[in-house]
Amino acid sequence: MSPHSDLHESTGRSAFPVQFDDCRVVRAHGELDVTTVPRLERDLRQVRTGPGRLRLIVDLSAVTFADGSILDPLCEAWAESRARHGWTRVVYTRSATSLVFRAGGLADRFPGYASVQDARYGAGGHRARHNGER
Repeated sequence: MSPHSDLHESTGRSAFPVQFDDCRVVRAHGELDVTTVPRLERDLRQVRTGPGRLRLIVDLSAVTFADGSILDPLCEAWAESRARHGWTRVVYTRSATSLVFRAGGLADRFPGYASVQDARYGAGGHRARHNGER
């Protein structure tokens, strides 16, 4: 049994974006590359439907590999969140994932949070002033 009830057993991918109080959470697992990122893109588009302020947490803590193909979908989600007076925060602690954000010049936009709770409250991680969050 998967430790997360909202995950498909066979794929390890999120069955659907999860509402976490006033935040929406999208979880990804395993490898994220050009062949698997379309699923993440779909989940990120789905979670952005509906009106109102958008607070989005993307949990990559169980991602074992990621390449630069994750950056465009995350930037699109970030831009829409900002336009809707919200934010997008990313959970990751692996140095390889951090390297993807640094190599893409997006480490300040997407500082790594240790957990969904930390991301929800903006606790931990390296906070960038120009990120627009206070």
